[in-house]
Amino acid sequence: MKPTTKDIFLPNKKKWVPDNQIANVFSEEMYNLSSQILRASDSVALNISEGSILQSNLEFNRFLGYSVRSLAETITCLYKAERRNYISKEIFDKHYNEAFNLMNMLIAFKSKIKQ
Repeated sequence: MKPTTKDIFLPNKKKWVPDNQIANVFSEEMYNLSSQILRASDSVALNISEGSILQSNLEFNRFLGYSVRSLAETITCLYKAERRNYISKEIFDKHYNEAFNLMNMLIAFKSKIKQ
């Protein structure tokens, strides 16, 4: 597609988009990011659950590590959402603080499990 003067280049998509379709592109990006936040945050609880059932302490500790990494992914997505103005600073701060506290609890719990 040859760009016109009304097209906008989106570096992350590596393509030109007509200016009247920009809202659709950002709407899709917002949906993808919010979907990733949901999947990553669900993964925190799911890994704790999966690792806690009939597993050795070593295996449970491994799954807690997965949970910590999923929580870090969730926090990264929150930063992206706030920087792109998909969420307000107030909403970001609320969820970031909750995630920060949960991260500290998970790391402390993980360190207490005997290998």
